[in-house]
Amino acid sequence: MRPTAESKSETIARVLEDEIRSGAVREGDTLESENDLVVRFAVSRSTIRKGLQILATKGLITTKVGIGSFVTFGGTVIDSKSGWSVALSDSEARLQTRILRIARVAMEITCPYLPLGCDVLAVDRIRFHEATGRGLTLERSRMPWRADFADVLTAGLLDGSLSKTLEARDIRSHSGEEWARVLPALPAVEAELMGRTPGEPMLRLTRLTRTAAGAIVEYVESDLDPVLFGLHMAF
Repeated sequence: MRPTAESKSETIARVLEDEIRSGAVREGDTLESENDLVVRFAVSRSTIRKGLQILATKGLITTKVGIGSFVTFGGTVIDSKSGWSVALSDSEARLQTRILRIARVAMEITCPYLPLGCDVLAVDRIRFHEATGRGLTLERSRMPWRADFADVLTAGLLDGSLSKTLEARDIRSHSGEEWARVLPALPAVEAELMGRTPGEPMLRLTRLTRTAAGAIVEYVESDLDPVLFGLHMAF
């Protein structure tokens, strides 16, 4: 069966959506005027309006008669140059963080570089939208256990920051790898923690960092709202 060809309005919506999600056009920015879009895409005004309506239906823009269309997408653009998880932590001005657990546990997350059952420091966090309380990310960090992690269990993270806690112990990341895939259905336990619906698709990121000597610093597994997070790459 042959795929259905895109209409002109769908093509326009897709191009503009890519620009919005990539961060080329940001929340609060005004889109090009209808006249400018007519010239840019060489289509009729009615086709432009149909494309804008598609974006409005997705919650990406809002249109005010006589003023124009404004971007209402409040997502975070993740720059791959520093790693998605690192860029995510830099976006906290939009989000609030709640620590779910800081504990010494046996490694229970499958990781090719940390055997199941080995002792690790576990730090679980949720980042959520303050206005709605809806969880946008669920992060599970695992670090090979060290004796000087013992006081973290009682004192907590330094200034609420895991990176500062590690740096205070002279643990610094020198290199790493990061992977992304689709999590087809959010499990019920995680959905309850995040205030979301079980079965929702999510973006699953996994990140492994190492010291200059090659020792593992951290393995982190993150579930992200796929609607609110995008990737920006510069070539």
